[in-house]
Amino acid sequence: MSIFKKNPGGSAAEAQAEAQREEGSALDAETLMRKFDKESNTRIWEGTPAIIVRIIVVAFSLYCIWSTLFSVAALEKRLTMFMALVTIMGYLTYPASRHHVRHNYIPWYDFVLMAVGAGCFLFFCLKYDSLVKVLTSASKMTPTFTIIGIVGLLCLMELCRRCVGIPILCVAGVLLVYTFSTGMGVERVLYTLFYTTGGVLGTPVQVCAKYIVVFIIFGAFLERTGIAEFFIKLANSLVGGFSGGPAKVAVISSALCGMVSGSSVGNTVTTGSVTIPMMKKTGYKPEFAGAVEAAASTGGQIMPPIMGAAAFLMAEYMGVTYGRVTLWAILPAVLYFGGIFISVHLEAKKLGLKGIPRSELPRFKYLIRNVYLLLPLVFLIWMVTANIRSLQFSAAIAILISIAVSLVGTICDASAEVRETKTGSVAGITAKKTGRMILDSLEAGGKGSITVAVACAMAGMIAGCITVTGLASKLISGVIAISSAIPNPTLSLLLALFLTMLCCIVLGMGVPTTANYCIMASTCAPILITLGIPKVAAHFFVFYFGIVADITPPVALAAYAGAAIAKAPPMKTALNATRLAIAAFIIPYIFAYNNAMIFVGDVTFLGVASIVISATLGMASIASGFMGYLIHDLKWYSRIALVAGGLLMVIPGTVTDLAGLAILIVILLIQKAENKKEKKAAA
Repeated sequence: MSIFKKNPGGSAAEAQAEAQREEGSALDAETLMRKFDKESNTRIWEGTPAIIVRIIVVAFSLYCIWSTLFSVAALEKRLTMFMALVTIMGYLTYPASRHHVRHNYIPWYDFVLMAVGAGCFLFFCLKYDSLVKVLTSASKMTPTFTIIGIVGLLCLMELCRRCVGIPILCVAGVLLVYTFSTGMGVERVLYTLFYTTGGVLGTPVQVCAKYIVVFIIFGAFLERTGIAEFFIKLANSLVGGFSGGPAKVAVISSALCGMVSGSSVGNTVTTGSVTIPMMKKTGYKPEFAGAVEAAASTGGQIMPPIMGAAAFLMAEYMGVTYGRVTLWAILPAVLYFGGIFISVHLEAKKLGLKGIPRSELPRFKYLIRNVYLLLPLVFLIWMVTANIRSLQFSAAIAILISIAVSLVGTICDASAEVRETKTGSVAGITAKKTGRMILDSLEAGGKGSITVAVACAMAGMIAGCITVTGLASKLISGVIAISSAIPNPTLSLLLALFLTMLCCIVLGMGVPTTANYCIMASTCAPILITLGIPKVAAHFFVFYFGIVADITPPVALAAYAGAAIAKAPPMKTALNATRLAIAAFIIPYIFAYNNAMIFVGDVTFLGVASIVISATLGMASIASGFMGYLIHDLKWYSRIALVAGGLLMVIPGTVTDLAGLAILIVILLIQKAENKKEKKAAA
C-alpha cells in the first residue's frame, strides 16, 4: 500500500514506464538479496504448494503469539515444539544451495531431513514427562538418546548452513572439535548441547521464542503499513535540500528503517535501492554512495528501541529491564550516526555537491497527514519503557494497532478505487485488502523468524561448548597475560580492549545480529568484566564490535551489497564504509573508560554534556582528517594533526580534551587564513 499519491496528470505511457522501473528495481533488489543475504535464498512455491506452505507459516506465527502469551507448558516442551516447527519451515523454505531453486520442487532428501530433524525435537517434546525422570545426567544416556541427539544436531547444523551461512557454522564446528579434543565423551557433550537448557535450548532460543519472534512479526506488520516509505520521505523533507542531501537522507532513513528490519544486508538492499542512485545522481562516487548506505544500515542494529532484536537478549543476559537497555543505547547510537553525518557533509562540501531541488522534495503537509503511521511504534515504546505490561503483550497490542493504522490508508484507497471503477464496495475491498495484509505479515514474520531461531540455536550450542570446556576462562587468562606485560594500567587496559575488539570482529564476520551478540556475550564480554569493566559497558563494547564486522573487510556483507547496487568495487566500498563508521570504533572505548556515556555510575548532566561535546568534536576532527577536508582541502600534516587531536578529545580527561580542541582550533584558523590569501590572490 502506498501512502503517498503520485502527482496526477501524467500520461499512460509515463505511468507504464514508472511501473516498469519500479518492477525492475524490485527484481534487482531480489537478486542482490539472494546473493548477499542467505535469508532471501528461498524456494519458489506457486499454486497449491504455495498455499500449503503459506498456511504452515501463518499457523506458526499464530502459534508463537499464542504460546508466548498464554501457554503454561513446561519450558523444554515449548522450546522443543518451537524448534520442531522451525525445522519444518526451514527445510520447506531453504534449498541446499541457490542453484537448486526451482518452481514447486523439493528433493526427497529434504523431506527426510525435515522429518528426521523435526522428529528429534518432537520426541523430546512429546516424551518430556517420562524423559525428565530417566535422563537426569550424562551417565543415563542410552544409544537411542545418543542417536537422537546426534541426528538432531546434524539436521540443525545443515539448516544453519542453508539459511544463516557458513561463518557461524565454522565457529560451532571448531568449538565442537575443541570440545571433543579435551577428552569429553560423546554422551556428556550431547547431553549438554541437546537435552539441557545449556545448549541448543539455552538463553538465546528461550529469548527468541518468548520475545524476538513476536517482535519480528510486529516488524512485518509495521513494514506493511508503509512506514519505510514514510521514513524515507521524512528524511528527504528534513535534509534532502541541504548540501549532499541524498547521502544525509540515506543516513537518517537507514537509521530509522534499520532498527526495525534487524538485518544490515536487508536494510542496505531495501533502502539502498532508493538512496544509492540518488547519491550517485547528486555527484557522490559509487564506492562512497554504497559505503554510506552500508554504514548507516549497519548502524540501525545499534539504534534503539529495537536494535535488531538484540536489545531483548541484552536485557536477559544482563538481568535488567528492556527499557534500561534502550536508555543505555541512546547516546552511543546518536554519536555513531552523528559521526557518519559529519563525514557525509564534509565529502559533499569537498566535492561541491548541491542538495535535491526543492521542487522534487516531498511536501511537509503530506508527511503530517501520514504521521499516524508512527502510532504502533510510539505505543510500543511507551508501553515497554513505562513497564506497563510484558514485552510480548506490548508487541501483540502494537500488532493490533498496526492493523488499525493500515485500515486508514486501505479505506482511502478503496474509496478512490470505487469512485474510479464504479464497481464493488468500500467495505468489501477494505476487508479483502486488510485480510491479505494480515496474512502477508504473518507469513513474512514467520519466515523471518526461521533464520533468527536457527542462529540463536547455534549460538546456544556455541555457548554450551564454551561453558562445558571452560574456554571463556582460558581466553580471559590469555588476554590478561598479554595485557599485563605492560606495566602502565591505562595502557594495559587499552591493549586488552584492543585484543577483545579483534576477537569480536573476527567472530562476528558473517553472523546475524542476534547470534552475533550471543557469541560475544559468551566469549568476549567475560574478559572485560574480569578486567573491571562494568557489565553494561562490557556487553555494549562487544556488541558494537560484533556488529561492525558487517562492514569490516574481508567479510563485509553489508558493504558488498551496497557495492553491488552502486556498481562499485566491493573492497573499495568496504574500506570507505569502515572509514565512515570510524565512530563505531571509537565510541566503545569512550564508554569503557567513562561509563557516564551510557548513564552508568556517577552520572550528572554536566558530565554527560561534556562527554557528548568532546566526543562530537573529536569525531568531527577525526572525520575531517580522514576525509582530507575542513574548510578546504587539507595538507597531509594537517590531516595527521586533526586525527591526533580528535583522538585526544575522545580520551576522557580535561587535559586531553583541551589539547585536542587546541589542535582543532589551530588548524581551523590556519585554514581560514589560507582562504583569505586565496581570495586576495584571485582578486
